[in-house]
Amino acid sequence: MIKKQAGFTLVEIAIVLVIIGLLLGGVLKGREIINNAKVINIENSFTGISSAIYSYQDRYRALPGDDHDDKTENRWGVDGGNNDGDIGGEFNSKSSGESQYFWLHLRNAKLVAGAASDKIQPTNSFGGLMGASSTVDSAKIKISGVHVGFDKVPGKIVAIVETRSDDSNPKTGGIQATDSDGNAASSYEENKDYTVYFEL
Repeated sequence: MIKKQAGFTLVEIAIVLVIIGLLLGGVLKGREIINNAKVINIENSFTGISSAIYSYQDRYRALPGDDHDDKTENRWGVDGGNNDGDIGGEFNSKSSGESQYFWLHLRNAKLVAGAASDKIQPTNSFGGLMGASSTVDSAKIKISGVHVGFDKVPGKIVAIVETRSDDSNPKTGGIQATDSDGNAASSYEENKDYTVYFEL
């Protein structure tokens, strides 16, 4: 007697394929939700820093970081800038200067969280620094005036932010970027990190 070979019916195969399709769809949707949350985090950080700058200007009639040394010394006993209307030093500078005093002044004014003695730039959700400055390499970035910067932002995130808020071109508009080598970015590659500058 010949034994019948057991196998899957077409209905069973169809059910398995539908389940696999649902699982894949859920994974892809989950990634999209995570990416959107990261985009919103960068956008919210920019909005929060911008609001803190405007609040400080309204209250003290100076830019945080650039606020005159005499005034900040009298007000809080901390170092200040030269009150020339610019925040000196790159936003991610590790040396003491106006771009670090920026955080010192905002923390003392209770406009951002942190210890009143802390002038170190906070990190963004990707582990890079974030801050504000008026200093840029004009050969690479065409933003003038005060800007807010973010280090180590993945290309796929920057591309979404650009599309939502600017002109999608990393060399023009209110959002511009440099690549990890410090060169002006010509496009956003998904697996590369960028330093992003948001014009205030």
